[in-house]
Amino acid sequence: MSPAPIAATTTAPRATTTAHPATSPATSAGAHAEAAAVEWQPRAPAWRRRLVASQLLTDAAAITSSLVIAYLARFGGTTWEVRETVSYGWAGAAIGLAWLLALGRSREVRVVGVGLTEYQRVLGATMLTFGGLAIVAFLGRLEIARGYLAVALPLGVVLLLLGRWAWRGALRRMRRAGRCLTGAVVAGPAADVARVVEQLRTNLRAGYRPIAVCRTDGLRETLASGPVPVARRPGVPEPGPLPSVPFEELVDVTRRTRTRAVIVAGELPGGPARLRDLGWSLEDARAELILVSQLTDVAAPRVHLRPLDGLPMVQVDLARHSGVNHVVKRVFDVVGALVAQVLLAPVFVAVALAVKLDDGGPVIFRQERVCQRGGRFTMYKFRSMVVDAEERRAGLEDGVERGVERGLEPANEGGGVLFKLRADPRTTRVGRLIRRLSLDELPQLWNVLRGDMSLVGPRPPLPREVERYEGHTTRRLLIKPGVTGLWQVSGRSRLTWEESVRLDLYYVENWSLGLDLLVLLRTVRAVVARDGAY
Repeated sequence: MSPAPIAATTTAPRATTTAHPATSPATSAGAHAEAAAVEWQPRAPAWRRRLVASQLLTDAAAITSSLVIAYLARFGGTTWEVRETVSYGWAGAAIGLAWLLALGRSREVRVVGVGLTEYQRVLGATMLTFGGLAIVAFLGRLEIARGYLAVALPLGVVLLLLGRWAWRGALRRMRRAGRCLTGAVVAGPAADVARVVEQLRTNLRAGYRPIAVCRTDGLRETLASGPVPVARRPGVPEPGPLPSVPFEELVDVTRRTRTRAVIVAGELPGGPARLRDLGWSLEDARAELILVSQLTDVAAPRVHLRPLDGLPMVQVDLARHSGVNHVVKRVFDVVGALVAQVLLAPVFVAVALAVKLDDGGPVIFRQERVCQRGGRFTMYKFRSMVVDAEERRAGLEDGVERGVERGLEPANEGGGVLFKLRADPRTTRVGRLIRRLSLDELPQLWNVLRGDMSLVGPRPPLPREVERYEGHTTRRLLIKPGVTGLWQVSGRSRLTWEESVRLDLYYVENWSLGLDLLVLLRTVRAVVARDGAY
């Protein structure tokens, strides 16, 4: 959805190239009034204090549990001596305290709940703690049982990561409810400001709530003012207009209202020098300065900052669709498909019997799909529709088109290239059940073993859909289609055609084994919750 255009208010031309832009008294008074309307922010939001304190307690519990369990597993008694040179009780307390202190940077609010940085810092702090312990034990000639450390380290990591994962889920739920958000002023050209405000309002996981805008369009000639219209997020009440702050008052308003973040979208008039000055001016305001890159849909591991004599250069790793990593992916697919088929064998039998007994037709539905680089393959699914479903399709499509021509609500839920009906009359009684549970997809594990598909990947398209692909959409065919994918765990049938394409292209560009594992975990959750399947 493209942001609504923002019309700048035209003002009188500047008299000189160094003075502030001239504005009429009415415009100036209005701008100052809007600046005064910016919401005041508490210096230290209560939710930040509670989050840090809660994570601290969770970390302490995880560390203590791992050390106590490690001692009991290794010794199984009540002797707390290390060769009579130091008490295991004191040693455990020292290790636990050092471990807890080393985890401090992983509890910073700006990394909690966002990306993999939080987890990476937990692992780094653990390695630092036990590396330091090894040095101290060597220099002090302390003989700490290796079995004790061999249990404490991995168990501690698992418990710490589980705790962070639980808090991350809780934080995301609260943010979806509009809580635990950091107030921010978004500055930049009108179009960029509207785009960023819309993204922040529709993707609350980022943790920022726009409270004002500062539009810099034509700073030398005009001063834009007025509220920013932003598209409404489905299911969320219409947001009110945001007050507009003149650029020359941005720092003062940030300091006065205790705003915690200034987000710069696009380029500022004056270039890098003005951006540098803005950063200097915000030093005593205790506000974050965040720059919005022009890069879109690029995963963080592909982006590297390479400073060169004060010039920050950003290197973006290009996507690779072959090589060692994809050999690893293939091994992962084969092992995963084999394990899944063994574990789900009873489910295969039960679904097959249910489909057969329902109407006596064939159990497996075969359909030609397009795989990597435009190849064709036969995809298998448990049949969820009547036997002559494909023959009835043309009639349904004609009916939908006639309904649209008559001004009726379109029945095609897929939109674009896809054809999907929420209440498809071709679906059988058993088919509706196995679709809601996504059990109809299970035979695709055979396609994975054959090498036609991957466990995770873009949606496998039909040949007639590929014929209608335009432009960059064909990049979906650069890798193997998947049994599941980002499209399935992000809403599936509720997604529009454009949204499903964007998610598939993001996966194609940013594939990693870690992303595959994350998608598989989210798939289990989506199946249990029956999210978006019909």
